[in-house]
Amino acid sequence: MPDEDFVSRSSGPASDEDFESPNTGSASGGDASGRRAAPAGAHQEEPAPGQEPAVGAAGTPGEDGTGEPAVSPDGDEAGDRADERPEEWHPEEDDRTAETLRWLVRKRRAERRRRSRDLVVLAYTVVLAAIGYGGGYTALLLRKLSLGADHGDLGEDIRQALPPAFTLLAAVLALIAARDALWRGPVVVPGPAVGWLLTQPVRREAVLRPRLRRSAALAVFGGLLTAAAGAVVLHVTDLAPFGRGLLALLPAAVCLPLLATFLAVAVERRPGLADRVRRLTPGAVAVILLLALRTGLAATGRPTGVPTGADLWSGPWGWAAQPVLRAAGGHAPGWPVAVAALLVLTLAAWVPARRDADRIGNAQLRRRAATVSAVHNGVATMELRAARLAVAAASAGPGRHRWRPRPPRDRRLAVVWRDAVALLRSPGRLGTALTGTMCAAAVAGVAVRTDGELRAPLLVAALFSGYAAVAALAEPARLETDDVRRSAWSPLRLRALMLRHTVLPAASGTLLAALAAVPYALAGAPWTLLVMPLCAPPLAAAAVVAACRGPVRTDLLMPGVVTPAGSPGPFLIAFWYAAGPLVAVGGLALTLHGVPAAGPGAPSVVPVALASVVLTVALLAYAARSADRLVRRG
Repeated sequence: MPDEDFVSRSSGPASDEDFESPNTGSASGGDASGRRAAPAGAHQEEPAPGQEPAVGAAGTPGEDGTGEPAVSPDGDEAGDRADERPEEWHPEEDDRTAETLRWLVRKRRAERRRRSRDLVVLAYTVVLAAIGYGGGYTALLLRKLSLGADHGDLGEDIRQALPPAFTLLAAVLALIAARDALWRGPVVVPGPAVGWLLTQPVRREAVLRPRLRRSAALAVFGGLLTAAAGAVVLHVTDLAPFGRGLLALLPAAVCLPLLATFLAVAVERRPGLADRVRRLTPGAVAVILLLALRTGLAATGRPTGVPTGADLWSGPWGWAAQPVLRAAGGHAPGWPVAVAALLVLTLAAWVPARRDADRIGNAQLRRRAATVSAVHNGVATMELRAARLAVAAASAGPGRHRWRPRPPRDRRLAVVWRDAVALLRSPGRLGTALTGTMCAAAVAGVAVRTDGELRAPLLVAALFSGYAAVAALAEPARLETDDVRRSAWSPLRLRALMLRHTVLPAASGTLLAALAAVPYALAGAPWTLLVMPLCAPPLAAAAVVAACRGPVRTDLLMPGVVTPAGSPGPFLIAFWYAAGPLVAVGGLALTLHGVPAAGPGAPSVVPVALASVVLTVALLAYAARSADRLVRRG
């Protein structure tokens, strides 16, 4: 199927050929120009390429006179029933799909050549960077793994963790696909194509189904890459040869991504299901955390309370795990039946997915195309904040805030009160902070018990997880600096507002860290009750520094200095972008890794407390200075 994208691009004045209608040729009842007379009640005039169709009685399918999608009592858009053609639609007379797409191919020929050249250059750059920078490290890692004389009980641990690990993988895929479908989804059509192509007398399935197939192919490609990495792990740990392991992983690599894609199509098509996804996301995250805990317990040989057979036959995740478990030497006698059931389920899910793709309304496609365009523009201009705001606005549901707490009497607490109200009205941010804190505590526990070269990277990973948790609580500071005019509500200067916006993230992060340290304190490490909370204030100050960062310093991309490894511009702008987190995490990591121990695995608390105070004061001073600079620029 030819590419049906239509992006109106021209380098000079428009010619008559540029506005040539695709509905040319002789037709019964047509006029001298080849345009067939439209039946009563149908479109009276076809829009020119790139022109939005008229809405109203003759508007786009599934929309009322207001231009908004009509909603049925069951929560589905009336526009989703796009396959219901009016009575005047006669496929043998009105169908212009083939000639419209041929016209598009002719008009897009030059653009497609340019895009092909750009893709070839991008692929060449990525491959060259991967080979030049990552090839040597990858070969060295594989050589070290292959030369390992004894991996201990690692192979047995992996074999025991396979059933819960596949359940965890399926849950993560389902959640990612469902959340992605809230703002983008597998069926994404460019805005000009929605405004022009879908208003022509063409079959919607000829335009929308290729998009679904492309998304499914990309999902399968990612699954195959993951399967290759898993086969390497099975080969290195002597569980299965590479070829046998790859064959065993193929059903999971193909079917699980496809099922996740089909789930995303259902969410994209049904607004009612999208609302349920928003409401159930916190519960799904909690389930994923429990599954991760159960996978870790299974990998260490501890009982999880769930029989292995229940995992293997509980759903497609268990069916996908059975051939892998069999290849690794485990017990899975019914793996052929499981693979057949997985394939049948995937093929059966393909039918409603195709039907749902055809019924997505034009209004919803336009909104998603606008969101995707905003995200692409933000990434291209390195304004990641703008891209994130576009995704958040498209993913958010209708607000239902009925709780109105009374403001405090002390005006000095007004900023903290507003931040607390915003946090309570956005429980997703609190859930993100809780999840990040749990991940940081888990990785920190592994780092404390690890000796050698891996301890420092694990410690840095734990601190970055903690920063992500605290940064989720600093959203009011980022909203304040997105547009400095918003701070006009307060008589305080922007620098004073930024200092007050640090209070809630620091206090909440300290409380969450103290709660995460309780299990370690009960296990015989009471020093964690002091060390872990001390890491929260510098991370909160770093989050406020990131909020006061300002527009992207594109001048750093061309510093005028060339090194043997190339221009340092990308590294300079990356360091500028992450300066606050890098300083906070780097200072805390050096302190925790380098101070003398007060006991087995316990760092001294005094140097950590001193480093926490110094880093917090320095970062807050820099945040105040950055806030003043934002005001001057504004």
